[in-house]
Amino acid sequence: MSRLAGEEQQRGTDRGRGVIEGAFALLEAMRRCGGEAGLTEIAVACTLPKGSAHRLLEQLLLVGAVERRGSRYRVGSQLYRLGQAWEPHPGLRVAARHPLHRLRAATGASALLTVLHDGRALTVASVPGDAEPLVPVRNGMSFPLDTAAGQVLSLRGRTGSGGRLPGAVLERAEVMDEVCCAALPVRGRDGRTVAAIAVMTSSAQGLQRAAQEAARAAATVTAVLGQVGASPGLPPVPHF
Repeated sequence: MSRLAGEEQQRGTDRGRGVIEGAFALLEAMRRCGGEAGLTEIAVACTLPKGSAHRLLEQLLLVGAVERRGSRYRVGSQLYRLGQAWEPHPGLRVAARHPLHRLRAATGASALLTVLHDGRALTVASVPGDAEPLVPVRNGMSFPLDTAAGQVLSLRGRTGSGGRLPGAVLERAEVMDEVCCAALPVRGRDGRTVAAIAVMTSSAQGLQRAAQEAARAAATVTAVLGQVGASPGLPPVPHF
């Protein structure tokens, strides 16, 4: 390949990279704006010229990554479907689905499954509960590492602060006003912490019991993960 052809190919690669980066900047801007925003708001949020933002949005519309409602744009269903394919640990979200719903039913608290991602506790599954008016929980939202879930994931809570619950971290509105939280580790087959089950409630009185129920949920998920990829003939998953 000649030097001129090589330079031209590199410029094409750089242009393609720039388009991709711009598209993801737009999607991130929509997320920060609450999932839906107008063209001007999006362009300002990601510091792009309005014309450039409009062209990128139109391209994203064509592939279903963005949808338009009137003069406003929002993340499209195609992007949502692709995002569901992301798995932070093999079998984790499927294993946690029923335990999280049982945890919410038993405690009334918001129940979350979080993983360590980019230095924060990222929510990958959630069931809203009584803390919803104070802290709405949504998949994709993240929490700092000084929260109960963050401490479990970052191993700062390795000794635990949950009494007889090994690895548990309990906080009584120390991090978020009026919100109490308990978190327990979920472990993979090698024994390492791969996620944290957390409950968030507006009542400190029932926190210890909520932590016990969270421990049951975490143990169930851990048991299921222990069977992922294992040979047949393992004992059944314990039910609490």
